[in-house]
Amino acid sequence: MYNVIVLAEQAMTAGDAAEVVSLHEGIEDARHYHVLIPVDNAQLRVESALESLSSNETIAVPVISGEDIDTKQAQQQLDSAGETAVSSSVAAITALGHDADGEVSSDDPIESLYAIVVQESADEVIIMTRPHIVQEFFHVDWASQARRRLGVPVLHLVEHEPLDAEAVNGQGITGM
Repeated sequence: MYNVIVLAEQAMTAGDAAEVVSLHEGIEDARHYHVLIPVDNAQLRVESALESLSSNETIAVPVISGEDIDTKQAQQQLDSAGETAVSSSVAAITALGHDADGEVSSDDPIESLYAIVVQESADEVIIMTRPHIVQEFFHVDWASQARRRLGVPVLHLVEHEPLDAEAVNGQGITGM
């Protein structure tokens, strides 16, 4: 079994799934795809915001109790959206005739990815993101971090629109 872990920033479309699956057409072994979709950690987000406010001496930080911010409900909403993204991604891959499963994680994406790579005995990792030019330039993007942390090949696929779609939507170069 050839195990591929896909760390995706958002739900994979049918086109994304077809692109990922096409990368492994030459592999004779059965393939298994495991999709990981990270979601924000609501509690950490609130703590970070409060720390940010408290670092500025000119702003008085409001006292917030646990009842004021329902981080459990916020996390449930984040997890639900993530589960929907995982389900649609897995469905897109299985529609192409391949075995797939997935999960959501609110932990650090690279640490979660590392744990899954070890657990699944991954042969390869594919990271699908939107363009993140600054992070990529400084090599702090997910793909760069994964290459440093993991002992398997890591491929970074950047989401893009076909050139024809850009012209139709009024984006890109339309003429001079």
